[in-house]
Amino acid sequence: MKKVILDVDTGIDDALAIAYAVNSKDSELVGITTSFGNTSVDEATRNTLQLLELLGREDIPVCPGAEKPLFRPPLKEKAAFIHGDDGMGNHSLPLPKAKPSEKHSVEFIIEMIHKHPNEITLVFVASLANLALAVMKDPSIVEKVERVVIMGGAATVPGNATPAAEANIYADPEAAEYVFRSGLPVTMVGLDVTMQTLLPWEQLEVWRQKKTPLGDFMAHIVEFYINAYRNMYPNIKGCALHDPLAIGAVINPGFIKTKPMHIQVDCDGIHSVGRTIADLRSIPANPPNVDVALEVDADGFLKHFLSVVV
Repeated sequence: MKKVILDVDTGIDDALAIAYAVNSKDSELVGITTSFGNTSVDEATRNTLQLLELLGREDIPVCPGAEKPLFRPPLKEKAAFIHGDDGMGNHSLPLPKAKPSEKHSVEFIIEMIHKHPNEITLVFVASLANLALAVMKDPSIVEKVERVVIMGGAATVPGNATPAAEANIYADPEAAEYVFRSGLPVTMVGLDVTMQTLLPWEQLEVWRQKKTPLGDFMAHIVEFYINAYRNMYPNIKGCALHDPLAIGAVINPGFIKTKPMHIQVDCDGIHSVGRTIADLRSIPANPPNVDVALEVDADGFLKHFLSVVV
């Protein structure tokens, strides 16, 4: 069983990833760290606590983290049109009874890596600000992390935040570039594969038929999410399971096929800031620093996700 720390900016697909990780018998979610992105860090923390209460897992610590990018003003506002004003499809869950940890995300990540050397898998489905800050504070953790799996980037396909950039990398390009250069063992699960993992509209009724609070909640937030996708991608038959696929790649690495590549992040471009630039030449100028997911068993992953999440 993999020990996992999950870093989120809890919107709808983050919520699906949290439920997937919590309910999986193949991973132990030792803590959740929060950041800005889809929502503010305060909203992400609140949403995470609300969801953990719904899942009956108030024992999992939630540690607030980065409030803004490392070196620049925010490049984008929170994604209310995709995730709702509250980040949860305007579901308005009760305010959480549990409180967040008093530990900052960076402190928690460093502490847990030293407590469990070479056992912690870090799954980042938000910006990479918390991870960059952790390595800056304690570079020794680079050699003690089992693996870093990120949902972010687009090596061979267009972006979604801009024509060139994927949203999580765009949220803090300098943090992403720092992480890619750090020597951490990184697997990039980006738009190259996540846009192939569609949760179909028909699943909403299956969840509603369960007549459980969790099933009703999932149906509500995913309905909001799919409607947003229909506005962005005409004729699409569902919504992409971006963040859950990063968890799936930890639970079963066979869900994806990766290729070692040299990736760098454009931090200076006018129209391409945040782009994850892969050196696709036959003889790259630099050695690989990231394992990039380029193929996905979408059907196998979706089947497993649906068998676990609700």
